[in-house]
Amino acid sequence: MIAPFPPGGSTDLIARLIGQKLTEAWGQQVVVENRGGAGGTIGVELAARAPADGYTIVMGHIGTFGANPTLYPKLPYDAVRDFAPITLLAMVPNAMVVHPALPVRSVKELLAVARAKPGEILYGSGGSGSAAHLAMVYFELLAKVKLTHIPYKGTGPAIYDLIAGQTSTMITGMAALMPHIKAAKLRAIAVGTAKRLPVLPEVPTIAEAGVTGYEATQWYGILAPAATPRDVVAKLNAEMVKALRAADVKERLAGDGVIPVGNSPEEFGAHIKAEIARWAPVVKASGARPE
Repeated sequence: MIAPFPPGGSTDLIARLIGQKLTEAWGQQVVVENRGGAGGTIGVELAARAPADGYTIVMGHIGTFGANPTLYPKLPYDAVRDFAPITLLAMVPNAMVVHPALPVRSVKELLAVARAKPGEILYGSGGSGSAAHLAMVYFELLAKVKLTHIPYKGTGPAIYDLIAGQTSTMITGMAALMPHIKAAKLRAIAVGTAKRLPVLPEVPTIAEAGVTGYEATQWYGILAPAATPRDVVAKLNAEMVKALRAADVKERLAGDGVIPVGNSPEEFGAHIKAEIARWAPVVKASGARPE
């Protein structure tokens, strides 16, 4: 199972959780291999060119299969043509967090600082054009403010520098943020969903905090090379949906604010096409360029 990003981010965390359940179910080790770089394109291209026998699968997400088709003028894979969708594993709500040293406890206060000192607030992301970058660009567009983007080679490194105080804020998936929120290393000031989340009931949505219309949720799914036989895709789908329904998996995901899905290959394929269309204008507005 290729995780096309460095360890420490939501892609890696979810891949290892599902990989462990598949290992238990099959009695055969599922190896999660981190192949980061170039906004996830290196790992995804590797999967696209792998033998279509079901033994190589890849974790796809909003960046690699939603934003990258617009971001990269010469993407080394076709997000629709080159893959056989297996299932949408989970929706991962975004959270906006700040370093505890920043004297900000709400979106309203963050906006006040940003408007008083345009460009002085630094935010990190997993790279130019990454899901976290676009989530903040979307925030800037709707709130009409300007922050300064610091791109990293993966969400994990971006979070570590935020904890260290090298940057001040970030919007990214809660699966990677929750351990640090619980440990009080980061302060959650809003969530990117349409409604408040049970795991952080006291934290308002970005929309209700004053940025009307804001909603951005990350998603993660599994895909195989396009020519993978239908019966193999069906077997992989059935096993992964079963894993998502396991009590321990549901409990672990819920603790991190992650919402399990487990739909059909056809539904996941339609979701990918819709996301490419949805994020195209945001990618263009971001001015992001492939690194």
